[in-house]
Amino acid sequence: MFRAIISIIIWPIWSITFLFGTLMYSIAITLLPSHKLHKLAQLISRICMITGAQWFKIEGGRPDKNKGPYLYLMNHQSLFDAFMMVAGVPHYFTGVGAIEQFSYPVWGYLAKKYGVIPLVREELGSAITSLGKLESAINNGTSAMIAPEGTRSLDGKLGDFKKGAFHVAKNTGITIIPVGLKGAYQAKNKKDWRIKPSVLTIVFGQPITKVQYANMSIDTLSKKVKSEIEEMLD
Repeated sequence: MFRAIISIIIWPIWSITFLFGTLMYSIAITLLPSHKLHKLAQLISRICMITGAQWFKIEGGRPDKNKGPYLYLMNHQSLFDAFMMVAGVPHYFTGVGAIEQFSYPVWGYLAKKYGVIPLVREELGSAITSLGKLESAINNGTSAMIAPEGTRSLDGKLGDFKKGAFHVAKNTGITIIPVGLKGAYQAKNKKDWRIKPSVLTIVFGQPITKVQYANMSIDTLSKKVKSEIEEMLD
């Protein structure tokens, strides 16, 4: 009951903040491209977490933005995940997202403007095309983010990894950064409308370079990244 009352208070405040942030970003992006607006996106993300009653922390060494691009592979638990990634990663990155989110009234517009590439998970052809676009962005020097689980966890545990992200790594030779997102499931999970005041922590793992994974199979690389993320979450 107490959590429901708190959530009823938090949701309107968070929604107004999010809409105002979206308006600011939408105006700014008419003047500058998204890769030049990362500081603004970070500020908006941090404010959205604060007004959502979340305290944000960063652990581990953040990668040097001048030595990228990087492929950030993270666990997926909550609507707060995107804000954590944008606030924590020190530079602009693109990524892929389920196509249905692009139909959401505000979020879909923001994702499109930010540069997220739509993906139809159930259609192999669409997935291949989307990952091909992501590889092109990487080859042009843009970092990327993928949640290998493909969807938000329903129980807070790390799910099975799909292979697409690891094919992207193999095809581009990009440096992989495992990322653990902690606290987001407890704050707001997919099955519960309520928000719980929490501490959101992003943990950056050690880089995995092309030299390190060149001789690994897709399955071996997937297991290595999953193991490292599980260790960060523990």
